[in-house]
Amino acid sequence: MKKIEAIIRKSRYSAVKKALHEAGVNFFTYWDVTGIGHEKQGHVYRGVAFSTSDIQRRYISIVVNDDFIQPTIDAIMDAAKTGDVGDGKIFVSDISEAYRIRTGNKGGETLK
Repeated sequence: MKKIEAIIRKSRYSAVKKALHEAGVNFFTYWDVTGIGHEKQGHVYRGVAFSTSDIQRRYISIVVNDDFIQPTIDAIMDAAKTGDVGDGKIFVSDISEAYRIRTGNKGGETLK
């Protein structure tokens, strides 16, 4: 099992959610987060300057079986990409074990 964590633009969340559902990912967790990125300059919107050092993003966490890693990553990549700086990041890490609390199932069975 792998844990896929993605930090994406909030504006791309609906497209990513739809792509994940179409790819067969029916359960994931998400948070609204704030981070600091590489972009240090400010922007002007309607004559008002504001800082872009604190960046609003959405953090998505998904646990998948090993055979479903690439379809999940592809869905996120395709839906989240705008081609501009700040599209986000995807991280993949190992999950050594998982348990379903209700039934006591363990391992890959917990994801079904």
